[in-house]
Amino acid sequence: MPMIWNTKRLPKATYVLDTYWRFAAERQNIFFNRIAESPRLTCDPILLKHKFTNAYRAADRVSQYLLHEIIYNGDQTPNEIIFRILLFKIFNKIETWELLQHELGKVTWTGYSFDLYCKVLQQALQAGVPVYSGAYMMASGRSSFGYERKHQNHLKLIEQVMRLQAADRIIEAKSLEDVYGLLLTFPTIGRFLAYQYAIDINYSDLTDFNEMDFVMPGPGAKDGIRKCFSSLGDYTEADIIRYVTDRQEQEFERLGLHFKTLWGRPLQLIDCQNLFCETDKYARMAHPEISGISSRTRIKQLYAQTDHPIAYFFPPKWGLNDRINDKF
Repeated sequence: MPMIWNTKRLPKATYVLDTYWRFAAERQNIFFNRIAESPRLTCDPILLKHKFTNAYRAADRVSQYLLHEIIYNGDQTPNEIIFRILLFKIFNKIETWELLQHELGKVTWTGYSFDLYCKVLQQALQAGVPVYSGAYMMASGRSSFGYERKHQNHLKLIEQVMRLQAADRIIEAKSLEDVYGLLLTFPTIGRFLAYQYAIDINYSDLTDFNEMDFVMPGPGAKDGIRKCFSSLGDYTEADIIRYVTDRQEQEFERLGLHFKTLWGRPLQLIDCQNLFCETDKYARMAHPEISGISSRTRIKQLYAQTDHPIAYFFPPKWGLNDRINDKF
């Protein structure tokens, strides 16, 4: 249910909030232009030059791989689904998953071996091959598990999650926040990652919670919120994400923007959280006079077009997959 916003001191927006909505609309236009194989994705010079995630988290390349190759491809018993999700998401790198598959065959909890997995990852690192994505930063885990190398500690983290029967506890959870709270009890999983992993698990059939139930802002989103609002009023950063999510239709209409939803699915809390992070990056170029919490001034990653089209697939429970080939 939408919050009632007129009972407290409302947040005060800056002009960057208009950029937030314009970015969302144009980034979604790029998504559909790519599907249509349009020769011109966008006229926005910042979006042409720099890499940004999609307006919808589930439409991103890594999330699509998670859905196609990790969650719905393989044994559907709870332990195996949780093992695959955590193994993939802790490294968050497609190439690392494919390396493990290539060297070890089918990746399963029942066939898991700490020594074998360590050996494959260690050999990759010795060859100068990165095994972690730069998207999320995780603590090394050394203080919790005692190993010298980060990947060793993270494998031990997965073992701990599995041996404490987290899959059964996740199935019994009453809310998305309960799943988040359970994940938060494990070493090296902080608040932002616990939320991200809860969303990933909720893509599966193990849980079926509404993505509008709970949100946890990450560091990048907090930066974006600071740029979009000069004052939060009487609200928290999580409230602000809900505030913009609740107002999305009015805001697009106010700015005269035609926002193409994800085949009828409006932006969810996780998407608007992510859009604050991306707006923070975009504003470094578009509004360099506005500073966030981190005071970063550059966008590290440049856009590089890939020649590998994605056959889009979303959690079947969303009811979108039959609509994907519809006209948009």
